[in-house]
Amino acid sequence: MSERSKEERDSGVALKERQEKKLKRPRMFRVVIHNDDYTPMDFVVRLLETVFHRSESESTRIMLHVHNHGSGVAGIYTHEIAETKVAQVHLLARKNDHPLMASMEPEDDGEDAE
Repeated sequence: MSERSKEERDSGVALKERQEKKLKRPRMFRVVIHNDDYTPMDFVVRLLETVFHRSESESTRIMLHVHNHGSGVAGIYTHEIAETKVAQVHLLARKNDHPLMASMEPEDDGEDAE
């Protein structure tokens, strides 16, 4: 008999071997800012600085991309954080009477969906 079996029998405790679980990275989501004809550019820049912690130059670059292309990625986050960022954008925009919209979309576009 093996050493382990004897110990299990003597102590009355059965030991179960642990199976290692492979942890997967959480699915990431893009937070997208959408262009509108009413929200001032400087408001969008300040919003990107405060909500998304971007530098002034980075915020300006993202704002110009949104303005010229209709939408732009403000950041990439896990689902819960992306939801919170979208809600913060909407809250700040409404509080300042701006119609600015944000949305979230999966970064991987479903490639790894099981």
